[in-house]
Amino acid sequence: MDQGTALLRKMFQKVDDWKASADGRYIFLNCYGLMSRNMIRGLEEGQFRDSLWVDRLMHHFADYYFNALEQYERKEQEPPPVWRQVHDSSRKKKLLALQHLLLGVNAHINYDLVLALSDVLRPEWARLTPAKREERYLDHTHVNTVIARTVDTVQDQVIEEHTPWMDVIDRLCGNLDEWLISSLICRWREEVWSYAVRLLNAPSSAEREQLRKELETKVLKRGEELIRGY
Repeated sequence: MDQGTALLRKMFQKVDDWKASADGRYIFLNCYGLMSRNMIRGLEEGQFRDSLWVDRLMHHFADYYFNALEQYERKEQEPPPVWRQVHDSSRKKKLLALQHLLLGVNAHINYDLVLALSDVLRPEWARLTPAKREERYLDHTHVNTVIARTVDTVQDQVIEEHTPWMDVIDRLCGNLDEWLISSLICRWREEVWSYAVRLLNAPSSAEREQLRKELETKVLKRGEELIRGY
């Protein structure tokens, strides 16, 4: 079994387990699985400038999600606060499907992806030419195209199952609602790249840690707004 197939199997097995127990956390992970499946297809089709780099980043990024989940479930180590917020809220509060989705996206993209990008880029960053840095950025932004292709499937297969009136909005607005969700995520991902570059350019580990703490506070605040906002 190749690494991509193993990742998808791990994701969708957990989705099935959570769905069977009516655990709302399955909503984000199901969407993440659909997104990952499309990413793997894009890699197989040669859509990226450096497929090996994107593949390495994709799996390292997924490790952040599953490591935090393991920490939360085993209680042997404190998970990152952004993920404690997601898991506690999703398990203990009555949330809309869209809240489950955006809470997970907020933690995984706005926090995990910054750190994952920084981890993968750091060993090579100082020796990358401006052209090669631009190539990395363009591969990062091409993921937005994959997201846009995934959002409609997510809405049809995941969100509308729990929010039937979203189907009415979908028919009345055409692609507008998908565009709004996709645009939000793409805007967040642009911020992610900028923050990752700030981490990479920070001159000391102390300054990097200060930036990480600032990021954590920002993501937690956004998560609180998502919980209260519906």
